[in-house]
Amino acid sequence: MQDPLTGMRVLIVEDEAELAVVIARVLDRCGFAVDVAATAADGRRLQAARDYDVLILDRMLPDGSGDDLCRRVAASGASTKVLMLTARDAVAERVAGLELGADDYVVKPVAMAELVARVRAVVRRRGEARPSVLRHRDLVFDPVAPMVRRGGRTLELNRKERGVLEELLRAEGAAVSTDRLLNAAWGGAHAFPFDNTVRVTIMRLRRKLGSPPLIETVVGEGYRLV
Repeated sequence: MQDPLTGMRVLIVEDEAELAVVIARVLDRCGFAVDVAATAADGRRLQAARDYDVLILDRMLPDGSGDDLCRRVAASGASTKVLMLTARDAVAERVAGLELGADDYVVKPVAMAELVARVRAVVRRRGEARPSVLRHRDLVFDPVAPMVRRGGRTLELNRKERGVLEELLRAEGAAVSTDRLLNAAWGGAHAFPFDNTVRVTIMRLRRKLGSPPLIETVVGEGYRLV
């Protein structure tokens, strides 16, 4: 049986030429269609020209940081999954990468078998079925568009904020734990389970959703819509 992930398109933005070649060859043997860019500018150009399933992105590039490209992809609503591959291994750096909108954060050096497994994991999450339009009071959320409106006003949410809001909507008023929100919006086993990451996202969501408040903190349980 043919692997359902065969033919998925991956863009590697990595300035270490030898590493980029090794990753590209490994992914190619696994059936992925691979493009490579060595600079942030080339990465932006390729990303704008084609639809990629996964973006493997180095944060430190010769013409600047890869963070801007990650931020652009996350804010665009595109279905491209972003896997950061970087030598920046501090906890604060990992949190920052996930807050930028990355779906996974991998620290160099990494075994190719693990990298392939992580690419496959984020691609599978890309193909997960999405629910129909969700509603709560005067809030309307279409996860396919994606579009969020409240009281006739369109809200600009990034991918993580949309993921958290969708999980809260699907819970239909029940409390949702921090772990469940991490799993829904950051990818579960590949996320770093920092309560502060969810707390900051909830804080931004509350501000963007406006009044009257929709998200309530349930002490010891998580968050819920009211």
